[in-house]
Amino acid sequence: MYHPDTRWYTGGMPTTRPRFQVTETPEVERALKVAETAWPDVPRAERVLRLLQAGADALERSAVEQRARRIAAVTASAGMLDDAYEPGYLERLREEWRE
Repeated sequence: MYHPDTRWYTGGMPTTRPRFQVTETPEVERALKVAETAWPDVPRAERVLRLLQAGADALERSAVEQRARRIAAVTASAGMLDDAYEPGYLERLREEWRE
C-alpha cells in the first residue's frame, strides 16, 4: 500500500537520495548518442552522469564568461561621459535630493 510519506523512487532502493526518470525524447536520444561517441567504453548510466556534469560545467563557464564580458564593457565605457557634465554637477544633484 502506498503511503504519502514514502516516495516511489526511494522505496526499496539502496539510497535515500531522490531519483528521477527521464523520457528518451529525440533531444535526450541525441545527447546520449553524442555521449556514446565521446565515451564509448563507459556504461550508459555513467554517460548520463557525465552529460549532466558537462552541462553544469558549460553553464557555469558561460556565466563566468558573461560576467567577464559585462565587466569589460563597463570598464571600456567608464569615463566616456565625463565631458557631458560640468564640474560639481553630481554634488549639486545630491544636494537637491537632500532637500
